[in-house]
Amino acid sequence: MIYASDFRKGITFEINGEPHVVIDFQHVKPGKGAAFVRTKYRNVLTGATREEAFNPNDKFPKARIETKTMQYLYSDGELYYFMDIETYEQIPLMEDQVSDAMKFLRENDEATIKFYKENAFLVEAPNFVDLVVTETEPGIKGDTATNVTKSATVETGAVVLVPIFIEEGEKIQIDTRTSLYLGRSKE
Repeated sequence: MIYASDFRKGITFEINGEPHVVIDFQHVKPGKGAAFVRTKYRNVLTGATREEAFNPNDKFPKARIETKTMQYLYSDGELYYFMDIETYEQIPLMEDQVSDAMKFLRENDEATIKFYKENAFLVEAPNFVDLVVTETEPGIKGDTATNVTKSATVETGAVVLVPIFIEEGEKIQIDTRTSLYLGRSKE
């Protein structure tokens, strides 16, 4: 059990049997009346955000979120298969569970999967990936204005904005959290 007075950013707790994570909190001691904890929290399964004030003595069950590094194996069109790299156990996941991460994952790439009560609810690609540009418009010679960008499709199908000097076949580094081009790959 966790008390509302112990809330900090990143703490996970349960309300009505569903896991939530504290996004922001503030301990308030008004001049008149009892103290309270103003909390902004997000449901980790649905992503819904809510703000609520709790009595500092309110108790909540602690939500146990398990994180595993797993390898993406393949997709059969409906399901995406991942393998636990320690136990070699394979799990199939639906497209709605993996859609954001799949923009940056190739077969055999590792991903972070979060579980609540042994059910996967979130797949995250590594923060930075190096991918090959498969399609982009050629740069226009003489177009040297600063920060000129163009769209480029990488090998996973994701579309990112890149500088005009990037050409097809080049390997680039991408921040998967923001889908931003970081530079040419150092690999």
